Amino acid sequence: MEALTTAILIIAYCVIPAGVLRLCRKVKWIGKIGPILMLYFLGAIIANVGILPSGPETLKVQNLLSNAMIPLAIPLMLFSFTFRKSETRDQLIAMITGLAAVVIAVAAGYPIFAPHIPGAPQVAGMYTACLTGGTVNMAAVSKMLGVDGQQYALLNTYDMMVSFTYLVFIMAIGIKLARRWLPVKTLDNYDEKAVREAGEDKNPYKGLFSKKGIFHNALPLLGVTIVVVGLSAGIAVGLSKLLPGTFMMFFILAITTINIAVSFWKPVHKYEYGYDMGMYFIYIFSLVVASMADVRALDFTGALWIVGFLFFMEVISLSLQLLSAKFFKVDADTAVIASVTYINSPPFVPMIAASMRNSRVLMPGLSIGIIGYAVGNYLGVLICSLLG
Repeated sequence: MEALTTAILIIAYCVIPAGVLRLCRKVKWIGKIGPILMLYFLGAIIANVGILPSGPETLKVQNLLSNAMIPLAIPLMLFSFTFRKSETRDQLIAMITGLAAVVIAVAAGYPIFAPHIPGAPQVAGMYTACLTGGTVNMAAVSKMLGVDGQQYALLNTYDMMVSFTYLVFIMAIGIKLARRWLPVKTLDNYDEKAVREAGEDKNPYKGLFSKKGIFHNALPLLGVTIVVVGLSAGIAVGLSKLLPGTFMMFFILAITTINIAVSFWKPVHKYEYGYDMGMYFIYIFSLVVASMADVRALDFTGALWIVGFLFFMEVISLSLQLLSAKFFKVDADTAVIASVTYINSPPFVPMIAASMRNSRVLMPGLSIGIIGYAVGNYLGVLICSLLG
């Protein structure tokens, strides 16, 4: 009976995100909310209405999936991108100043908010990773720092709330204000098809589950991923013997480092769907973690201060990004897309490019974001260490 329960739970966790993705494509208002936020809502409902079977089997499955998804997602999401110097001066400056803006914002806000936030160094480290990379980095750093899964779910919920507010501001007036203050490059190269195909209207999983997708793309990518994860685990085991209790930190950092090296290996770039496979693992992770968040067991201590800290970081980060753009004469759309890809992560780049009616910023935004994915884990751990 326990084996059957375990099997049903694993299948449900793996299949439900596919249903949510289909709803996001078919129902316009659900698509605007986005799959990750929808999965968090769904997971929270599952956690608090008594649907899940009680007992150690459920917790075992949740821990297994939540611990496995992030190490699998990181390599797959990075395989699809080439790490190279930005093609233009503006993109390179926006990338560097964007990272600096997040770090400065965290450092400036920490003395104000930290005294009121339990576990403030860990919170600062996780949000640094999130605001330079994305959910995958926040999750990875939470594992490295030993943050409780339920607290992670709560902190990530705060981030989604504040980041959603930021996104609405950008689309409503932020783009217009930036274009009035900063140089504007010609917008006559808008390609609606390119923007649409780069966004959520595209269904990459249809091709992935074809014969070609499975045997010529998915399986080879999973093979390389398993090798990367295996090597990283071996390195982490060795280093954790010297420094007990540090396995997860070294494990994630090793995965990131080895994967950056592998990304320079040209044959890996011929495979498709790596980013989409990695995102699907993040969708599973989001559902699993949210389903662990029993509201009655969560610690809301310092909630208002945490939300205030997030608002402070995002406002200061955006302000510094725009001030830097003014000083270095970076164009408005590149500056804004850099801020969005750091604060909201690359999946939101197509949406903002569509709002700008400027497909020129698609690839710069995605490229800047993937650099954020690569360095987010390092910055998160570094900030936590320095502030702790």
